[in-house]
Amino acid sequence: MTSESEGRDLQVYDPLGLYQPADRSRQPLRARWDPTEADTGRPRSPQRDAKKQSAMGRFVSIYGWRAYALPVLLAVTVFVIVDALRTGPRPVPVDPGFGALSPGVAQSGIIGAPPGDGKFPADLPLGALPEGGVFVERGAGTWHVVPGAGPQVGAGTERVFRYTVEVEDGIDTSAYGGDVAVAKMVETTLANPKSWTKDPKFGFQRIDVGEPDFRLSLTSRESTRAACGFEIPIDSSCYNAGIDRVVLSEARWVRGALAFDGDIGSYRQYLVNHEVGHAIGYHGHQPCETEGGLAPIMMQQTFGTKNNDIAQLDPHGVVPPDGKTCRFNPWPYPRG
Repeated sequence: MTSESEGRDLQVYDPLGLYQPADRSRQPLRARWDPTEADTGRPRSPQRDAKKQSAMGRFVSIYGWRAYALPVLLAVTVFVIVDALRTGPRPVPVDPGFGALSPGVAQSGIIGAPPGDGKFPADLPLGALPEGGVFVERGAGTWHVVPGAGPQVGAGTERVFRYTVEVEDGIDTSAYGGDVAVAKMVETTLANPKSWTKDPKFGFQRIDVGEPDFRLSLTSRESTRAACGFEIPIDSSCYNAGIDRVVLSEARWVRGALAFDGDIGSYRQYLVNHEVGHAIGYHGHQPCETEGGLAPIMMQQTFGTKNNDIAQLDPHGVVPPDGKTCRFNPWPYPRG
């Protein structure tokens, strides 16, 4: 049995020496690498005519899953445009207000004292102090300045307020970071662009020597009640212009408030911003303005973020019992 060179038919001889043609059915199938190349001349079996593909079929075969996604995206786009044209432009969110600025800084009197006449319902839940850490019932009635000073923050085109951070003697602040941590919280709060310095009229500078415009003073429960003018069953803070002291209740600094539905850090920021607001001239309190909106910084959020709750404390005050409820807010300009 012999064979010719590559590319020729295999030649086979039977036992009598007679030539027999090669059996091609036993040879392996061979397929062309490129089915689009020109015909080599080999016979091909007849094929049926291919069914002509529709335009939609060609579109689906070319774009695959995108062919189904594009109509959906087009429909969503049309819906958004129609909705925008129907509802009109959406209102731009604005910061809640904080009342009128007094023409001059108060020189005397207690500003921001608890509402009403000091007589409150015994079962008032929101005025109660939450459970929590230990605070001092009665301090020494004197304060020490926490060392540390900083640069001016805010433009201060009309007024730059110099302030000290002080802690009443007899208060141990180690449980919440020490005196330095208290001063840092106050300083960073007033330096935040969401605080009062967004208004270019105001500037602040922390000092530790010399005479300040006001003293931010962490104060024990009984000393706070004495400085704020009320012997009351609920803890509060205030600004006493007669002694240039922003009185920050240590009981509230440690425990916060049930009505303020935020973390203790946010409540401390609220406490600083609210009482400093009184010190710089925002003497009045504010009600919740917009149902479901952020509470104004000058709302008494220690006692409630619902107008009805505060109206219950002070039926003859500025807050109407209109059923509006706000969300807690520690900043004068919460949107920065």
